[in-house]
Amino acid sequence: MQRETVADGLMSEFAHRTGLGSVGPQHRYLWTDSFAVFNLLALFRQTNNQYYGDLVRALIEQVHQVLGHHRSDDARSGWLSGLSEREGTEHPTLGGLRIGKPLPERGADEPPNARLEWDRDGQYFHYLTKWMDALSRAGRFLNEDRFSRHSLELAKSIFPHFLRATHSGEPVGLFWKMSIDLARAQVSGMNPQDALDGYITFRRISSAAQSETLQREIGILRKLSNNQKWETDDPLGLGGLLMDVSHLVALPDRTAEDDQIISDVLFGAAVGFRQYMRSNPFSMPSSQRLAFRELGLAIGLQVLPAVTAAIDKDAGSLSTVRQAIRSLQRYIGEGREIVGFWANEQQRSTSLWHDHRDINDVMLATALLHAYG
Repeated sequence: MQRETVADGLMSEFAHRTGLGSVGPQHRYLWTDSFAVFNLLALFRQTNNQYYGDLVRALIEQVHQVLGHHRSDDARSGWLSGLSEREGTEHPTLGGLRIGKPLPERGADEPPNARLEWDRDGQYFHYLTKWMDALSRAGRFLNEDRFSRHSLELAKSIFPHFLRATHSGEPVGLFWKMSIDLARAQVSGMNPQDALDGYITFRRISSAAQSETLQREIGILRKLSNNQKWETDDPLGLGGLLMDVSHLVALPDRTAEDDQIISDVLFGAAVGFRQYMRSNPFSMPSSQRLAFRELGLAIGLQVLPAVTAAIDKDAGSLSTVRQAIRSLQRYIGEGREIVGFWANEQQRSTSLWHDHRDINDVMLATALLHAYG
């Protein structure tokens, strides 16, 4: 069966199951829905069938209506931004967007609980940047200027709330998780990849919209992305690093400072891959493997040839970049192995797959369609 046919089936089931294009309950989750937009746009481009474009518009509207409003079990109501219904409909992203977790957020007077926090609602910066990217792409491919505007407004409005600074005002990073109203940090820890995601995404959406409204934010995020250590053995994190690099190398106004970031990220990813592979992760049965994390890695490996081509074309690329690329290219086969494994319907019959079915189905479709690029 062709990859596109399998991916189309996965996306059709996802749309029906989550209340998109059906009368069922609406289940929206920002990360999954971002990749769903990428997939539907890929199907739209491949088939020129307006059905997929209409689904993208419907999904974006539903995400904004559901995740841009307070939860039904919250004492608060209305748009997260506090705007009226009419104004909020015009500017649905000004207050950010909820993650879509099953549990209400931790109250201001509740003690932290690391285990429960994974299932509690709030706002994640790296989910928001994925949605900015999805909106920007939809704006370009569907000729919908409002989506590009919503992307820029989302970036501009949420950034100052996530930014963590010293008492003297010096930026030091981004909070990992904020409350639904962006008033307080729910998890105060920081991951440097959030700043990298922000730096590249803000550059991309600004360039696509031919806007300079995010220049200050881009400058801060560039500084936060400099001189970082990027080693990680988390497969989804590794895939994310490669996705970030694929966008950074493609920027027409790439700088020497960008090349240094690319070098650092690729070097860290190469170290991380070696650490990850030491655990022999593909020897485990499907009942013990988190598919969406592996598929994130596979999606990252899929963009590696484009990264290699861009670097090979640039005679001025740092030698460390070329060395890191050569080190990573040996893992492209593992990416194909991951996709082939999960494309086998038998491997998707476990309870662990079904526990995460929405995100698993959508990210498998992304890998099958090569929708991320």
